[in-house]
Amino acid sequence: MKISSVRVNNFRKLQCCHIEFSENTTLFVGANNSGKTSAMDALGKFLAGRGFDFNDFTISNRPAINMIGDEWIAQDCKIPEDLTRWDNLVPIMDVWLEVERNEIHYVASIIPTLKWRGGKLGVRLAFQPKDISKLFTEYREAYSAARTTESAGKGKDGAHINLYPKDLCDFIGKNLAVYFSIKSYVLDPEQLLAEPPQPTSYAMECFTDNPLKGIIRIDMIDAQRGFSDPDSSDERERSRKQLSTQMRSYYDKHLDPEKLPTSEDLEILEVTEQARGVFDKSLADKFAPAISELEGLGYPGVTDPKITITTKVSTSDTLKHDSAVQYALSKNDVTLKMPEKYNGLGYQNLISMVFDLMSFRDSWMRVGKARQEEDAADIIEPLHLVLVEEPEAHLHMQVQQVFIRKAYSVLRNHNFLNDKKNFATQLVISTHSSHIARETNFADLRYFKRLPECASCNIATAKVINLSDVFGKEDETDKFVTRYLQTTHCDLFFADAAILVEGSAESMLVPHFIKDNYPELHQRYVSILNINGRHSHRLSPLIDKLCLPTLVISDLDSVEPGGHHKAARPVRNEKLISGNYAITDWLLKENGLDTLLDLPAERKVFANETAYKYSIRIAYQTPVKINFNGTSTETLSSTFEDCLIYTNYKLFKDLKKHDLGDDAGNLIKKVNIALNTIELFNELHAQIYRELREGKSDQKAEFALDLIYTIDPRKLTVPKYIAEGLKWLQALLCPEEC
Repeated sequence: MKISSVRVNNFRKLQCCHIEFSENTTLFVGANNSGKTSAMDALGKFLAGRGFDFNDFTISNRPAINMIGDEWIAQDCKIPEDLTRWDNLVPIMDVWLEVERNEIHYVASIIPTLKWRGGKLGVRLAFQPKDISKLFTEYREAYSAARTTESAGKGKDGAHINLYPKDLCDFIGKNLAVYFSIKSYVLDPEQLLAEPPQPTSYAMECFTDNPLKGIIRIDMIDAQRGFSDPDSSDERERSRKQLSTQMRSYYDKHLDPEKLPTSEDLEILEVTEQARGVFDKSLADKFAPAISELEGLGYPGVTDPKITITTKVSTSDTLKHDSAVQYALSKNDVTLKMPEKYNGLGYQNLISMVFDLMSFRDSWMRVGKARQEEDAADIIEPLHLVLVEEPEAHLHMQVQQVFIRKAYSVLRNHNFLNDKKNFATQLVISTHSSHIARETNFADLRYFKRLPECASCNIATAKVINLSDVFGKEDETDKFVTRYLQTTHCDLFFADAAILVEGSAESMLVPHFIKDNYPELHQRYVSILNINGRHSHRLSPLIDKLCLPTLVISDLDSVEPGGHHKAARPVRNEKLISGNYAITDWLLKENGLDTLLDLPAERKVFANETAYKYSIRIAYQTPVKINFNGTSTETLSSTFEDCLIYTNYKLFKDLKKHDLGDDAGNLIKKVNIALNTIELFNELHAQIYRELREGKSDQKAEFALDLIYTIDPRKLTVPKYIAEGLKWLQALLCPEEC
């Protein structure tokens, strides 16, 4: 049995959100405030019984709730008879299970019809009014009383106040647990994919409060795990969660020999009793003089009880101290130990999380004493759902990767589990870490996409994208993108926008351009991906799915027309074309060099006009005017490097010998010599073109490194085509500042 998917409606910013679960591990990724934590909280509240708060209701539904309240206070309003109007207003979670035929006995209470023989099975959990007539009556009474009191106070000195309840939301907010609870309903599997979701069938209400009890066991590791500085002066701070506390809890539940002792526990109990006897005798001998002195004062009397000293030795008490868990610092000297609180926060976090996972597993499997303590009528749930929020806290990237690789196997490390199918485990993790995302199969990622305000909803909401079906199956693009992202930039899933660049020089210098010239853009989360021009289009399906604003910084790559597309120095009126796939086939679908050079800026922006709007802009080299020997001269470039040189013509020309070093192969030095020795522009243009294309294959990367070393990047003028693109992206992400 597995959870196939859940649909969350009207829970915070998850107004209508469908989340598909992977078979083993599902990873929630997305930018800040995209809904990942809301999804985890929804699972915890609906499935684990964590309490609801009125702020869990999607805030845009409040006017509609108050509209109901306005109708209820009308004098002639009748008591409502059903909850139909609340279907689209209250938090709802539809849980869809994939159930095998041999597991029907687990789900007998939620089978929709007697004809059902396995497959999808759905339950709706709705946080609804317990008794709609009671809510109606008591709200009317409270509202009427408040308005009567307000009327009595009018005309007196002082400011007028609005007494509680001001409206129905105010009334519900302060009495949520009194009037609302989770109700459950069986769903129709035939309407699994219905849009909009199938209405609640009130005739199919479940007989039990929680029909999934006994089917799903849920455990959760919260994001706030309470690790602290051991030197903190705050006692509460220092007494937060420690491994010793977790071990005591584990010991009490699974290992304590004094609880329901078995034959295996007799030896330790005998030894403990012997130790207690020896200790009692020692205490009696040591306290004898003091007790004798008391007796000399006339106590005890004839009828008074005699004082004796007796101890109680409990094995669990041996773990009830701060240093119960220690870390050995030396392999050779066992006395060199430190208490656990002095270990690094990262390792405390890692060890604590792994121990939690082991404890969850063993509690589910009723390991040790837990087996005897459980009600004999209880059965082990066939499905274990474990939720982990932001495991990356305090962990450096290698440890993050180790955790995500091992977490699921820890949950399955039991004789009844491992590769067996009788009991299933599903792990759900929310994260902001690209390192964790990188270690997860692409198909297991669920991307939370932020949606802006729109006509149908006046607040920002979220939508979840299943990345397993972005490219389709057996697609070469799928292979390329998943391999590329998993070895480079999974931070794309946490970004506000993306910038695609074509070379190492751009990837090194564009961040400097942003930092030094575009402060508002620098404050945003922008992912810069270095990807070759002939491959950048392969990211198109992913960008479309993520609806991520994207700037594509590409090269013109001027070539001769014809079948071989031989590289050519860019000049006008020679019928040259662009050889860059992103320009000619993906975005602009135009290849004529002369046309591209004069293309207006607005033609380089492509807006997606679907319900989830976003824009892509392409930027490539445009003509640069320089003052060459007193004459204004147009320069054409086909790559970032030569455009950067012409844009900063005077800066490169005026570099001094001591700035350039002695390396004869230094590309900057060669450019400087050419700028100062060649007198004809056509020759200069040809020489720089050759210098940038001849020599080592990695010389462009060396060029960027030498440039950063030689010239303060803050002194560089950003090439116009990049400046236009970055300004566009900044205005898109920060419209109020630009």
